[in-house]
Amino acid sequence: MRLIFAGTPEPAVVALRRLLETNHEIVAVITRPDARRGRGRTLHPSPVSALAQEHGIEVLTPTTLKPGTEDGEALRARLAELAPEAIPVVAYGNLITKDLLDAAPHGWVNLHFSLLPAWRGAAPVQAAIKAGDDITGASTFRIEEGLDTGPVLGTITEAIRDTDTADDLLTRLAYSGAELLAATMDGLESGTIVSQDQSGEPTYAHKISTQDARIAWTAPALSVDRHIRSHTPGPGAWTVLGEDRLKVGPIKLAPDAEALGAGELRVIKNEVQVGTGSGVVTLGQVQPPGKKMMDAAAWARGNAAIQGKTNTGERVSFS
Repeated sequence: MRLIFAGTPEPAVVALRRLLETNHEIVAVITRPDARRGRGRTLHPSPVSALAQEHGIEVLTPTTLKPGTEDGEALRARLAELAPEAIPVVAYGNLITKDLLDAAPHGWVNLHFSLLPAWRGAAPVQAAIKAGDDITGASTFRIEEGLDTGPVLGTITEAIRDTDTADDLLTRLAYSGAELLAATMDGLESGTIVSQDQSGEPTYAHKISTQDARIAWTAPALSVDRHIRSHTPGPGAWTVLGEDRLKVGPIKLAPDAEALGAGELRVIKNEVQVGTGSGVVTLGQVQPPGKKMMDAAAWARGNAAIQGKTNTGERVSFS
């Protein structure tokens, strides 16, 4: 089939690369415009754009898809000229308006990293880890007006490991999901796919803000563990010590440790323990302001405020 691929970040690159290995023809990609990043704030193409350019594929970068706008109308004209049979989508990041939904005979087919209708929305991988789900997966579905409500074309499942961060799980799903998306395109071409309406009670995974990532040490230890892993690496789970905000990497449960108050620190030889609402955990890495991630014990040994209070028997606590 003639395909136009819509996607932006690294997980979408995995799917585009897989589609390039099939017999389908990628005639163009739609991606977000170049963005400024790094210390020099120079413009960089999206990961999808960079891969498309490597393969000599036309790149379309509208700032909006809304009808009546210059970018929106230019995109509509180009879609009509390219005449795609399907538009596979992976984390594109722009609203697809109602009038564009029928721009291809097979529509816009989204790869979503959950088993729909579970975790509709912007952050399904993070939500599944935070909720303590044992199983998640990926779904392909035809996009319609509602939020991730369209008929499902295919699914794959993936077990969530006790140590998975959002990055770990998303990486695995990006690869298994890419296979699912390629199989879905094959099935649409051959006419063998039978779409299924979503059934069951939906759950929702809202877009995560930095404030959402703050650690509540009063929560049970297992909940704190899942919270931190679900926000790693981005936006990064964080807490406050004095006037400093620190990012906190994945932790380990310490069920045999002597009790501590919620948020209270105990610094021992090679370990930093923290109390939660239902037990003690051990910190792995922390990132102090203006520095890189570092071993928590090394950070504590080099923190004068912590050492000073510890030496005088004062309580040291995160908030």
